[in-house]
Amino acid sequence: MIPAIGLGTFRLKGQEVIDSVTNALELGYRHIDTAQVYDNESEVGQAIADSDVPREDIFLTTKVWTDRFRHTELVESVRESLDRLGTDYVDLLLLHWPSPDGVPIEETIGALAEAKQLGLTRQIGVSNFTIAQLDEVLSVGGGDQIVTNQIEVHPFLANRKLADHCAARGVKVTGYMPLAVGKVMEDDTLKAIGEAHGVTAAQIALAWVAQRDIIVIPSSTKREHQQANLAAMKLSLSDEEMTRIDALDRGERIANPSFAPEWDE
Repeated sequence: MIPAIGLGTFRLKGQEVIDSVTNALELGYRHIDTAQVYDNESEVGQAIADSDVPREDIFLTTKVWTDRFRHTELVESVRESLDRLGTDYVDLLLLHWPSPDGVPIEETIGALAEAKQLGLTRQIGVSNFTIAQLDEVLSVGGGDQIVTNQIEVHPFLANRKLADHCAARGVKVTGYMPLAVGKVMEDDTLKAIGEAHGVTAAQIALAWVAQRDIIVIPSSTKREHQQANLAAMKLSLSDEEMTRIDALDRGERIANPSFAPEWDE
């Protein structure tokens, strides 16, 4: 079971990420998300080690970067991540993006499943995989062990077609950038709904994602924002409010690097 809310650490470095993880754990977060390419695994690991929260109570995710997708390279990269994180295992290991280099998916998923078999990770999944790519993953050896597809989800990119397909295939959706890098705070609809509930537009955005049965991993460096994000998980939006937020979808994709796949529209 992946906790419904986690702390994202994308773009957080050095003392900033240490403080962010430390505050989050003190406030009650038990799900921390990092990645090899974030270049902050050591700091995340330090914050976890220095925390009073036992390691077994923390759900820790990291992601393998695309340059380590060959079988032996992938397993070795996970061992390196564990060394940096100062732990014997992660709870969830993801492929960060589909391979831009044409590494056969059978090889990569096989290596991911082997990492799980070796006890380096408890669960495995993917990130930024399209409908066709997810179906391919699920069809190869080890693919039946995939538990989540981590994708961009926020009110301006509902990503509904892909999210619905994941659900239909029994794959949980984890939504990153749920606050659209702060843009939700400027939206009049979200602000109006927030005022009706006595909360912020950001909290409404998180509640909307969570109410779609999607895990949220907002990034935040401020303790009060982290606390507000946690509180958003207790909000309940009406069908009418959900529909109003649904109407904000404009296909506004933020994470779209040159090597990204051809997205589902």
